[in-house]
Amino acid sequence: MKKNISLAVGLLIVALASSLLMGCNGDAKKLADKEKELEELRQLAELDKREMENQYAEFASQYGELKKNVRDDSLMARLNEEQARAEALLKELKHTKANSSAEILRLKRELATVRAVLRDYIRQVDSLQQLNMALIGERDQALADAERQRAENSNIKDQNTQLNERVAIAAQLNATGITVTPIKKNGKVAKRSKDITRFSVSFAITRNVTAQAGNRTVYVRLLKPNQQVVGESGSFSYENRTISYSAAKNVEYTGQETHVTLYVPVSEFLGAGSYTAYIFADGQMIGSGSMKIDK
Repeated sequence: MKKNISLAVGLLIVALASSLLMGCNGDAKKLADKEKELEELRQLAELDKREMENQYAEFASQYGELKKNVRDDSLMARLNEEQARAEALLKELKHTKANSSAEILRLKRELATVRAVLRDYIRQVDSLQQLNMALIGERDQALADAERQRAENSNIKDQNTQLNERVAIAAQLNATGITVTPIKKNGKVAKRSKDITRFSVSFAITRNVTAQAGNRTVYVRLLKPNQQVVGESGSFSYENRTISYSAAKNVEYTGQETHVTLYVPVSEFLGAGSYTAYIFADGQMIGSGSMKIDK
């Protein structure tokens, strides 16, 4: 009887051992399959990351190609900024691990934004090139016709007027790099509003070979946070109305980039807040810039 019991116990132990061994083998297979799956995912993530790097590099290169056909300084500055942004994101992506899903997702969204902005600039550059070519062609043709037909065509003046209206669009001036600096009595930069005795407003009128060379009166209209004019010293016409200005200066413009600085004297109370300078020339607002002043 005892032998039968021992035999039964032995068989039970063998069965349990076999079951455990089969279970372990099954778990090992599942683990191996899981590791294989994870490795495939890691490889896919690395491929996706390399593809994003290639696209960022391509976008940065395309900005470089766009700049070869741009003569407008303001547009050139914006293209430089977007190219630097694409290069910075590429550098950031290269230092990001492929398994950093949150960062990869963010950089992928940034990639979509860079792509959309690049497409917009491509359209802008293409449109400007076509417009410039059309305007230059129309202008040259009209000038040649005017010389030939001056004596016999009494309507040539009307034709020139229409042409000039189209050329005027491309001939408008543009002010960039506008800085507004508060200055103390000793000529140093003021940190507090109570120390300000004048403002320096500096900017550059960008290169524009289409614009007519000659003297221009440039006006600066500096507004306080409450929209009142600082140092009001006169008025000028703008969009069929008369508005006040803070300072004016006669500038000789040759068609090349011209740097201008005007000073606005201060004789009234200045509060804390944002001060905005608007630049005007040829009856147009050609740029604006602002700064904040603490108490």
